[in-house]
Amino acid sequence: MNAPKFRPLKFGVTRVSVRDGAPGTRYLQADQALQDFPDRLTDRLQHWARVKPEQTFMARRVKNADGTLGDWRHITYAQAWQTARSIAQSLIDRGLSAERPVVILSENSLEHGLLSLGCLVAGVPFVPTSPPYSLVSLDYDKLKHVLRTVTPGLVFASDARYAKAIAATVSDDMEVVMCEGQVPGRTVTAFDSLCATAATTAVDAAMAATGPDTIAKFLFTSGSTKMPKAVINNNRLWCANQQQMAQSMPVLAEQELVLVDWLPWNHTFGGNHNFGMTVFHGGTLYIDDGKPTPALMHETLRNLREIAPTVYFNVPTGFEAIAHAMKTDDQLRKTLLSRMQMFFYAGAALAQPIWDSLYESQEREIGERIVMGTGLGMTESGPFGIFVTTPFVQAGESGRAHARARAQARGHRRQNRGALPWPQHHTRLLAQRRRNRRFV
Repeated sequence: MNAPKFRPLKFGVTRVSVRDGAPGTRYLQADQALQDFPDRLTDRLQHWARVKPEQTFMARRVKNADGTLGDWRHITYAQAWQTARSIAQSLIDRGLSAERPVVILSENSLEHGLLSLGCLVAGVPFVPTSPPYSLVSLDYDKLKHVLRTVTPGLVFASDARYAKAIAATVSDDMEVVMCEGQVPGRTVTAFDSLCATAATTAVDAAMAATGPDTIAKFLFTSGSTKMPKAVINNNRLWCANQQQMAQSMPVLAEQELVLVDWLPWNHTFGGNHNFGMTVFHGGTLYIDDGKPTPALMHETLRNLREIAPTVYFNVPTGFEAIAHAMKTDDQLRKTLLSRMQMFFYAGAALAQPIWDSLYESQEREIGERIVMGTGLGMTESGPFGIFVTTPFVQAGESGRAHARARAQARGHRRQNRGALPWPQHHTRLLAQRRRNRRFV
């Protein structure tokens, strides 16, 4: 039987070395050194703003008055850089710091992205927080826990949907910033006023003062078993991991990078992996307001019929819905597969019948298969850990170790003041890896 034909894809790291440690422990290391990487992610943003200022960095559909989603609003690299500098100045003027960071309550948006970049420029950590903590919870226990843990000086939300949660949890010494809407009984600062702040030389000085050890964000773990922990993500962690990804997946730098992505930025997959990848490689990120749920998957499919990504990341439930739709949706197959170089799933197992269905649609449309990449990672490692090294992957396989670097988080905010001692969920992940018989 002939081997199936795949669209060509280069794998960067294909061999590892293994050494034994303490009984029951083995250390894996890629057989190539990690190449140089920037001291801070904002170095890349500044670079792309200078090299290709008019290229779209982010885009999101505008919400119409009736609640439907309209055309795309684009933010160029030049606009992102200038706005980030203005926001940075506003944060500097407020005296914010690692002890008084910025908490972001709302979902992915252009404003969320710009505020995050402004924080990075100013050297003020930001804290992307799960929207359900504000919109679904009735007691707001996890949101209260987040605010107690990081003691923010500024809390951002997109609109009045978050007003009730803000009124119940945000203390008077925390400034509230919103794009639109009000909170009864509270003074609310307009997000546009941050963007209109005139940048001074203080912004240059603040960015120059940041470096590899500067805290970029506090990223909370899922809290699936206990209260979520605030993981310290510094610039070295983020940038080193992006370089590891670049060497493991050369496709990210081989051509224009275009993502269509819904994955939430309060999670390491969407916020570190994909958002960081876009900045690092000067790509374009189309923010997808869809989601792999019955109520919202139609929006994802709409976007994928219109925008052709070069790589595509999703969770198994998303790929299951796409596989089903591609059986009958000619426009979806045509656009999605037109310049796709690699699919990638993570977060859970992808059942083999879904792989088979995707391959069947691909072979019918373009005469070859698209590599389905996958791997394992964790919040504390940036998150990229191991990645597949061959197109001939099946359900249950995970990959190889990436090029080695100091890319482990330094600790947990106010829940573990020492060095990170290898928390329990690391142990669970390693146990999962040991159970994976195809792991190198």
